[in-house]
Amino acid sequence: METVSERAREIPVIHQADVCVVGGGCTGVFAAVRAARLGARVAIVENNGFFGGVATAGLVNIWHSLHDDRGDRQVIGGLTQEVIERLSRRDAVSHQDSRGAAYVLNTEELKLELDELVREAAVRPFLHARFVAPVMQERQLDAIVIEDKTGRRAIGARYFVDATGDGDLVERMGLATYKLGDPQPPTACAVLEGLAKVSAAHQGFDLGEEVFNPSYPEALRDGFLWSSHLTGSDDLIMVAGTRVNNADCSDADRLTQAEMEARRQVRVMLDILRKNVKRGNEVFLRGLPAYIGIRETRHARCLHTLTETELLEGERFEDAIANGTYRVDIHHSDRPGLTFRYLDGREEYVAPGKPTVQSRWRAVGRECATFYQIPYRSLIPEQAANVLVAGRLVDADRGAYGAIRVMVNCNQTGEAAGVACFLALQNGLDVKDVPANRLRSVLRDGGSIML
Repeated sequence: METVSERAREIPVIHQADVCVVGGGCTGVFAAVRAARLGARVAIVENNGFFGGVATAGLVNIWHSLHDDRGDRQVIGGLTQEVIERLSRRDAVSHQDSRGAAYVLNTEELKLELDELVREAAVRPFLHARFVAPVMQERQLDAIVIEDKTGRRAIGARYFVDATGDGDLVERMGLATYKLGDPQPPTACAVLEGLAKVSAAHQGFDLGEEVFNPSYPEALRDGFLWSSHLTGSDDLIMVAGTRVNNADCSDADRLTQAEMEARRQVRVMLDILRKNVKRGNEVFLRGLPAYIGIRETRHARCLHTLTETELLEGERFEDAIANGTYRVDIHHSDRPGLTFRYLDGREEYVAPGKPTVQSRWRAVGRECATFYQIPYRSLIPEQAANVLVAGRLVDADRGAYGAIRVMVNCNQTGEAAGVACFLALQNGLDVKDVPANRLRSVLRDGGSIML
C-alpha cells in the first residue's frame, strides 16, 4: 500500500478560548500566563505531561544573566525574574557566580512552579496533547485539532501563539517558514553521579578531554562539552556533551534517529570513563532527558529578520520587546566545535582537542553595545492575521539566532506574544496592527524591562 484512507469524522470543539498557545515550554507558559493575567481566557497545549520544555524535559538547568554585558544594569525582568524569585524561596535556584551571571535551577521544582503559574492564572491546560492540524478560513485561524488520550478534539480561539519551537502550527497553516541550511546540531544532556570521585583521584581531570580524547577509538569527535551541578547536590552533575550532526529534528524519522544516537553517545562517554580512567567505574548515569535538546529547525518568515549585525551593534528598535546579552553561539554542523562572538568585540573558535582560536570581529577601541534587542516584528509571521510566534522559531539570521535562542531570551518573546494577543483581542486588531508603544507599556506594567 502507498496510502491509506481515513474516514471523515466530526471532531468536537471541547474548549473555546480567547488565546490558545501551542507548546508548553517556558516560552509558551509565559505567553499563556501574561495573556491570562490581563483577563483573556487562555488554553495551552503541551506534548509532555509537564511544562518547561528544554529546561525540564531537556534537563538544561541554566538561565543566563538578567544583566547587561558589564553586569551593571538589569535588562531582563518579567516572568523570568519572577520564577527565579519563586524558586529562590524554595532553595531551588543558585547563582553560578557572585554577579549572578547565570542561574542554576532545580528543574524538578521548576515543573511544580510552572504548574502553579498556570493554575493561578486560570489557564486551561491540555497535557499529553499533540497539535495535529489547523482549522482555517482564508487567513484566519479558527481552531486547532489536537490528539490526546481521549482522541481527536478541537480548541477554538480568537488568537494563537506558536511556541512549538519547530513552527509546527505556522508550517501546517501554510505560512512561510525557512531553514538556515543544516541546523545547529541537537544535544542530549545527562545527569551523572560520581565525577567528584574521579576528580579527587586525578588532579586536573577534565571530562571533556577524556570523552574527546583521540587516542580512544570510541571517542566522541565534533562536539563541545559543558556541565553544571544540580542545585542542592554536591555530586549530581548535568553534562551536555553529545552532538548529532545533520539532524533536522522537524522531520520525524530524523528526530527518532537523533534521539537514539545521542543516547548512544551518552553510553560512550560512560564507557570511556569506565575503561580508561581510575575510579571511572564509580560514575553512574542518574538521568536522561525526556527529549533531545533541539537548537534549531524551522524559522517563521516574519515582518523583520533580526540580523547578526543589528544584534552585535546593539541596534535599538521602536518595537523592542526583549533585551539580551547572551553571546552569539553557533554550533557548527559542517566542522568540529563552535564559534562565539561577544558584544565586547571578541571572537573565539572552540574545537575539542585543539587550542582555542581567539580573534576579534570588532576592532579594539570601538565602542561596544552592552545589550541587544528583539523587535516585535520578528514575531509576526507574514500574512498572519491572528497568529504570533515565540521562542526559537522567531525570524533571525544564523548569527543573531545563535544568541537569541537561549531560554532567557525566548521567555521574553513568549511574554510579548501573550500580551500582544490580548491587546489585539481587546481592540479587534490583526496582530501586525498592535501599537508598539502600547505593547511595550503593558509589558512594562507587568514587570518586563523595556529600554
